Amino acid sequence: MFTPISGRAVIVTGASRGIGKGIARVFAQQGAKVMVVSRNSEEAEACARELGSGARGLAADISDWDACKGMAAAAAAAFGGIDILCANAGTFPQTKIENMDPAEWDTVMATNLKGSFLVVKACLPWLKRSDQGRIVLTSSITGPVTGFPGWSHYGASKAGQLGFMRTACIELARYGITINAVLPGNIITEGLAGLGEEYRNTMAASIPMKRLGTAEDVGNAALFLASKEAGYITGQTIIVDGGQILPETLEAIDA
Repeated sequence: MFTPISGRAVIVTGASRGIGKGIARVFAQQGAKVMVVSRNSEEAEACARELGSGARGLAADISDWDACKGMAAAAAAAFGGIDILCANAGTFPQTKIENMDPAEWDTVMATNLKGSFLVVKACLPWLKRSDQGRIVLTSSITGPVTGFPGWSHYGASKAGQLGFMRTACIELARYGITINAVLPGNIITEGLAGLGEEYRNTMAASIPMKRLGTAEDVGNAALFLASKEAGYITGQTIIVDGGQILPETLEAIDA
């Protein structure tokens, strides 16, 4: 039995949809006070209403330092502090290297990699005051483990998050703050739903568990890393992919 997380103040960036919304939902269901952060204020507030009275919605561009400082201050004012940061916001346009404008590379890096640094830095003053400071980054299997055409910038940013995390864990350990990462595989989100059932079935067939993951599967991993019981785990990763990265070939799944 894990120590209840009810009453803890949580920020989830990129939380109005997809994996971020699943993470926010898991924490809200456990009684945490959740700040739903999105670039779109209406979407953030709509998600917060879905999660219940303990949630708030806030618009912020996490690639902007002033916006990150404002986000952290607003969450601390609303909840009396910050205990947990789930740095989930990310962008993933699909463009092959030969067709990629350098500005697109910079945009992905600014959101996915620089944005992770900025939100961690902005929340640090309050995380240091918490008796259970936790940071959970949403990375990906793409970049740290696998590759996919069109996602060279995305993969580089997600691998970069782990390099940042490994040094951050050393710097933050003196304050009792842990920082870890979840690495999702193929997860059912709004974007994936639009690709059709046949496509989803084909993807599921390449996964040993024979199904795609849910946003809540990722949320449950983040919840564990934010728990009191995970207090001696820092600088580590949890892959949430149903075993997707393990088979040498598709034939190995049914051998």
